[in-house]
Amino acid sequence: MPTPKALRPFAHREYRVLIAALAISIFGSGMWAVAMVYQVIHLGGGPLELSLVAAAGSVGLVAFVLAGGIAADRIPQRRLIIAVEGANLAVIAAVSGLAMTGLLQLWHVAAGSFVLGVGAAFFFPAYSAILPRILPAQDLLAANGMEGSMRPVLQQAAGPAVAGIVVAALSPSHAVTAVAVCHLLAFIVLNFLGQHALAAPANGAADGAGGPSEGAAADGTPGAEGGEVRRRSFFHDLREGVIYTLGTPWLLWTLVWACISVLFLIGPIEVLLPFVVRDQLAGDSRMFGFLLAVMGVGAALGSLLTASFRLPRRYLTVMMVSWGAGSLPLAAVGVMDSFWAIAAALFIFGATGSVGMVIWGTLLQRRVPPHLLGRVSSLDFFVSLALMPVSMALAGPAAEVLPIWVIFLVAGGVCPVMAVIAMAVARMPADELAHPLDQEPALERTTAAGD
Repeated sequence: MPTPKALRPFAHREYRVLIAALAISIFGSGMWAVAMVYQVIHLGGGPLELSLVAAAGSVGLVAFVLAGGIAADRIPQRRLIIAVEGANLAVIAAVSGLAMTGLLQLWHVAAGSFVLGVGAAFFFPAYSAILPRILPAQDLLAANGMEGSMRPVLQQAAGPAVAGIVVAALSPSHAVTAVAVCHLLAFIVLNFLGQHALAAPANGAADGAGGPSEGAAADGTPGAEGGEVRRRSFFHDLREGVIYTLGTPWLLWTLVWACISVLFLIGPIEVLLPFVVRDQLAGDSRMFGFLLAVMGVGAALGSLLTASFRLPRRYLTVMMVSWGAGSLPLAAVGVMDSFWAIAAALFIFGATGSVGMVIWGTLLQRRVPPHLLGRVSSLDFFVSLALMPVSMALAGPAAEVLPIWVIFLVAGGVCPVMAVIAMAVARMPADELAHPLDQEPALERTTAAGD
C-alpha cells in the first residue's frame, strides 16, 4: 500500500528530526502564550501591562525578521536553528528561575518576550530555507500541510490548554518552567540534525546559477573577501525582493490586506480575549486556554482539508474569501455571553484562516521565482507582521476608552471589506485565470543529500 501523501516527508530522517524539534518548540510557544498572560496578571498587571509585554515580543520579531531572512541565506541553517533554540532555552530558564524565587518583575517578562520574538525572526526563515534541502520537491506540499496542521494543534490548542491547567492547578511560574523544559528537549533533538544540512545555500540572485558567491566557500562561510561581498550584496538582495513585491499586484495587495488584518485582529485576540473570558463568561485560565484550543483545532482541520485536495482553480478568490468571511464572526465576540458561541466564532476564524494560509504558502512556492523565494518569504513575514506590535500596544489603551465590544465589532468588520478591496484593485479573479495552478508541478528539485 502506498504511503499517504501527508506522511511521505517522514520517510526522510532529517525531516523527522527537524519536525520533532519544531513540534516540541511550538508546543512550548503555545504554553508560553498562556503562561505569560497569567504571569503578568499574577504580578498585578492589567490590559495595559499585558499589551506592553505582548508588544515586546512582536517588536523583537518585526525588527529582526528581515535580518533573519538574509541570515538564512548567509549562515549555515543548522547552526542558526540550534543557536536560536539555545537562546530560547536560556531566556525562558532565566524567567522561570526568577519566578520560582519570587524575584520576577514585569520588565523581566517583557525582556524575555522580546528575546523570544528575535529568536522567531531568525528561526522560521532558516526553517523555510532548510526544508527544500532535506526533502524532494514532491514532498514539500505535504510538509507545508503537516506544519499547517501541527502548528494550530500544538501552539494554539494543546500548548495553551496544558498551560491553562498547570496555571490553575499550580501557578504561572510552574507553567513557565514547563516551557523551559520544552525548549531544552527541542535543543537536544536539533543537535541530531545531520551535518550535511550544515552548509547554507549560496545566494544565486547575482549569477543566476545558484553557485557560491565569489569570495565565499562552498559551505557558505566567507572566504578572504567574503565579508566584503556580503556587505555589498545585502541591500542589493533586499532591494531586488522589494522591487519584485511592489511590481506584483496579487502579492502586494495580499500583503496590504495582511497588514490591515494584523492591525485590527491580533491585539483584540491576544490582549483583550482574556478579559472577555473573565468579564463576560466569568471564566479563568482554563476557559481561556480551551478557547484558544478550539481556534487551534479549527485551524488544524482547515489545513488538513485544504491539503487533501488539489489547489483550486480560483485559488486567489478562495484564499481572500476564506480570510475575509472568516473574520466576520469575531465582530460579535464582544457581546457574546455564551462560551459555545465564542468558541464557534473562534473555530470558524481558525479554520478559514488556515485554509487561506495553506493556499498562500503553496502560491509563494509556485509563482515566485526560485532565486527570489527566500527574500520574498522574509518580506512576507515582515510586512504581514509589521503592525503586530502596534496592534498589541494599542489594544490595552483602546480598551481604556472604548467598550471591548466596539473594538471587536470594528475588527471583525474591517477585514472583509479590505479583502474585497484587495481582490478588486489587484484584479485577482483575472490574474488567477491567466496563471492556472490547478495542475501538479512538473519540475522537481533535487532530492537532498543523505536520503
